[in-house]
Amino acid sequence: MDGLYQFLASYSLLGGPGSEFEYSNLGAALLGHLLAYRAGTDYESLVRNRITQPLGMPDTGIALSSSMKHRIATGHNAMLAPVANSDLPTPLAGAGALRSSANDMLTLLEAFLGYKESPLAPAMQAMFDTRCRAGQTDMGLGWFIYSPDGREIAVHNGGTGGFRSYAGYDQKERIGVVVLSNASTLIGVDDIGIHLLNPKAPLANPEPPAEHTEIHIDPKLLDNYIGRYQVTPQLVLEITRDGDRLFAQGFAQLPQNRAGDPTGLPKFELCAEGENKFFATVTDLQTTFETAPDGRATGLILHKAGRDMPGVRLS
Repeated sequence: MDGLYQFLASYSLLGGPGSEFEYSNLGAALLGHLLAYRAGTDYESLVRNRITQPLGMPDTGIALSSSMKHRIATGHNAMLAPVANSDLPTPLAGAGALRSSANDMLTLLEAFLGYKESPLAPAMQAMFDTRCRAGQTDMGLGWFIYSPDGREIAVHNGGTGGFRSYAGYDQKERIGVVVLSNASTLIGVDDIGIHLLNPKAPLANPEPPAEHTEIHIDPKLLDNYIGRYQVTPQLVLEITRDGDRLFAQGFAQLPQNRAGDPTGLPKFELCAEGENKFFATVTDLQTTFETAPDGRATGLILHKAGRDMPGVRLS
């Protein structure tokens, strides 16, 4: 908690409040924390008392009940290898600490669509009606709202280690869709949910992840790659070494050219498949380091989903 407050005390916004749209997991976490603080309780108790108990959603919460522990699915990474469940620290619970089931999520959409009476109905309508422009879509209070063929469809997706989720509804047609997956793939399950709501939207046909074989390289070579790389104006990728293992982690770019808080992605290992070519085991991502004649990296290229994203090494 102290770390969150220290960050907020020193952080400067890149633009004025309301000047432009920017999605923020930290913002969602802070909102959840403030609402719970204002109510004099913790975030999980607030959600349970105000939402899940009144609506009848017994399988939604942060702490797993004995029944939930018995039925929870095992998460998998993009290569379909099992991964451990991830837990967000208490101050960040509002960003995605809740676990749920398809039935509970459909119960929630029933309330949004008016099939289930609830005192939350006015607040749910306000979430749809209160908007700002976000690129090619509108942003409601927690919902992305886009308009294919004159319809208005509210959607939101999410993901934690080993899992992806999608929920969406058409208020006028009074239909809703929930799609959950225990594999954290790049494409997620958005295309399935969108297609169910709007059959004109095509399903994705991604290439299956390529197989990679790890090789042994001289650990001294890893020192050439350690450093920070500017991949986008907002993202810095930090490469670190631990013994004969190489790791990467994304950081959000803060003002004054400082790379600050993690983007929300955990540190992950890069395995060698060549002297300057590496692959991640937790996601379908490859990294090629561009080197000078002395072997020291001057930049890198991230390869993911058919895209190449160059990064320049920061001095």
